[in-house]
Amino acid sequence: MSWMRALRAIMAALISCLLMASCASEPPTPTRSASAQSTPTQSTPTQSTPIQPTATQPAPWGRVSQVASGLEAPWSITFLDGAALVSERDSGRIMELSADGTPRTIGTVPGVLHGGEGGLLGLTVDSQNRLYAYSTGAGGNRIQRFAVTGTAGSLALGAPQSLLEGIPAAGNHNGGRLAFGPDGLLYATTGDAGQRSLAQNLHSLGGKILRMSPDGGVPPDNPFPGSYVYSYGHRNPQGLAWTEDGTLFATEFGQNTWDELNIITAGNNYGWPTVEGIARTEAFTDPVQQWRPEEASPSGIAYANGALYVANLRGEVLRRIPATDPTTAKDWFTGKYGRIRDSALAPDGSLWLLTNNTDGRGNPGQGDDRIIALNLNGASEK
Repeated sequence: MSWMRALRAIMAALISCLLMASCASEPPTPTRSASAQSTPTQSTPTQSTPIQPTATQPAPWGRVSQVASGLEAPWSITFLDGAALVSERDSGRIMELSADGTPRTIGTVPGVLHGGEGGLLGLTVDSQNRLYAYSTGAGGNRIQRFAVTGTAGSLALGAPQSLLEGIPAAGNHNGGRLAFGPDGLLYATTGDAGQRSLAQNLHSLGGKILRMSPDGGVPPDNPFPGSYVYSYGHRNPQGLAWTEDGTLFATEFGQNTWDELNIITAGNNYGWPTVEGIARTEAFTDPVQQWRPEEASPSGIAYANGALYVANLRGEVLRRIPATDPTTAKDWFTGKYGRIRDSALAPDGSLWLLTNNTDGRGNPGQGDDRIIALNLNGASEK
């Protein structure tokens, strides 16, 4: 029977080898230290990564570049014979931007009194390259005209000529935007200076859009004879822009309920302080679009390529609004540049955005305040 014992020994050896091979192929059970178990794992983001623009897929706003930096509480941009001029609210200075964006002072508007939202505000230029400025002085807000001498790179501000004084002023609600219309006349936005009743008082210049000749006279076809008032019932309008067909749009800061985009018609009443936003009453003209103040605070506005471009402060956004459908809008650059005070069309067709993060209400970043240029070629509804 020795052969049987030998056979059992051989079978036992084979079984042992098979068991050892099976154990060797099984991975060891993992163990975690206490510290490893307490370390949270990082989850994979659920949102997709935005598609980056390429040569075949341009961004909706075209190319973006920085024009200037290091501005102090800037408020308005205008262009004089190709040279860019910027107002600084608190200092009263008017800055010329060099070709590389370096600002230089061409002059300081005399008698500017800064307080709250007051100071040197809107700028514009007429067809004769004369500069107009809206500012706060000892007697209230005023509109002045200045001759500017020299050439680009060496401009100098001349003495002021007063066109209109005594516009109600306060620490807030000063309006301040200036713009020439297609009729060659000067338009100005004024705020209610914190006195609500002024907006409905046709004998007051507060809470209005004003219209005057370049020399400061009252145009004979103004809606109220002998008065600068073009429209009334405004709280604090700060943007003016015309489309090709002559339609005038204006942006307006609301109180706590609605900011507004209005189409301005001569002689119309826009409701403040009786109503704010869309009221659907025959007594007042409703805005064509409204926003919550925390999403907007609309200031400067520009028109280009069939669309309105509205700069927003609290909303920290640029809004593109088709002029043929002003009830709609697309938001660009939300939160990217902070508060945006003005948008202006440059001579080369680009759109310039003026940030306003150093005015005491923003959070300045490196280089603020800045001017950003958008190449609008190929801009779309995206």
